[in-house]
Amino acid sequence: MSSEIHRDHYDVVVAGARCAGASTAMLLARSGLRVLVVDPARRGSDTLSTHALMRGAVLQLHRWGLLDAIRSSGAPAIRKTTFHYGDEVIGIPIKERDGVDALYAPRRTVLDSVLVDAALAAGAEVVHGQSVVDVIQDDQGRVRGAKISGADRQVQDIEADLVIGADGNRSRVARILGVESDTTASHATASIYGYWAGLGLAGYHWYYDLGTAVGSIPTNDGETCVFASLPQDRFEAGRGDGLEALYHEAMRDVSADLANRVGGSDGPGKLRAFAGTPGFLRRAAGPGWALVGDAGYFRDPITAHGITDALCEAEFLTRAVMEGGDDALAAYQATRDERVRGLLDVTDQISSFEWNMEEVKEQHIVLAREMNSQVDAIRMLD
Repeated sequence: MSSEIHRDHYDVVVAGARCAGASTAMLLARSGLRVLVVDPARRGSDTLSTHALMRGAVLQLHRWGLLDAIRSSGAPAIRKTTFHYGDEVIGIPIKERDGVDALYAPRRTVLDSVLVDAALAAGAEVVHGQSVVDVIQDDQGRVRGAKISGADRQVQDIEADLVIGADGNRSRVARILGVESDTTASHATASIYGYWAGLGLAGYHWYYDLGTAVGSIPTNDGETCVFASLPQDRFEAGRGDGLEALYHEAMRDVSADLANRVGGSDGPGKLRAFAGTPGFLRRAAGPGWALVGDAGYFRDPITAHGITDALCEAEFLTRAVMEGGDDALAAYQATRDERVRGLLDVTDQISSFEWNMEEVKEQHIVLAREMNSQVDAIRMLD
């Protein structure tokens, strides 16, 4: 890792060194391409995320040879997922399949660092403290490189055969290129979360009641991330009384037991909040550019599937890049849209909060089917 850029031409420039960007850079570098990754944040910094990994993400880490690094970080093995629908409790054990016998939820300080280290080991050049501030285009509008700048505001022109935006749902690369959303979801939830020690809950727990959804996610250092998802109007109406009051109100709504555990545990230094934004599918690629992760496809965090999507799409995009040509990238977009539309649609239904307990159970059955389809698509790669 360096604070300086050492070439003036790369095969690929990637904007963003988080889950999607670092994974894509690693895979492209492993395939023999010269890759530059830039990210404005410092290495290993935290980011807004509840960081649960579903089977597709764990399978990817296993396939890439990175799962042992996650295990050795102290992230606990998740061997059971429990759904709480009001007073009804349904437990689902995590069955061994394809080398995966547990799920994990590492802190982003851990996961992102593991992926960056893997990209470096593969030969990618990773530069923190710099970002893509513009793209370079030829007379036909094809992207031929990127303008990169850091805190000193000195701009460096870097030529590249491909520029990939992996810079989040507010992607600057997408904004520069004027990439619009082809599909936009109808609903969005607001989220509040914090970390708690000594909750005494094993595995993932997902709680649902009318107008409220809560999740508990065991992570590193003996802590559990507990998040509350709320309709945006309730969030806006209640935030004036403080995030903490709204957060604990949500705990009481879904489970007296959870509320007591959270109330009796060592609390977070600060609760974090995300006001919410509707999910979308943006155009994924064009002449000399592509988008991956939340930059190209974003779904509401209520289904805790964002990281899993990012790690999966990183490989599908990499394979299209290595196939070569605009046609391959266009085909990637078509198959991506087909692959993820069901996930986007069912997530939108759940995030509407326009359901009763039986209806949300049915929606989770659909969600599970879509997640299994994603895993099957990964298995087909081998």
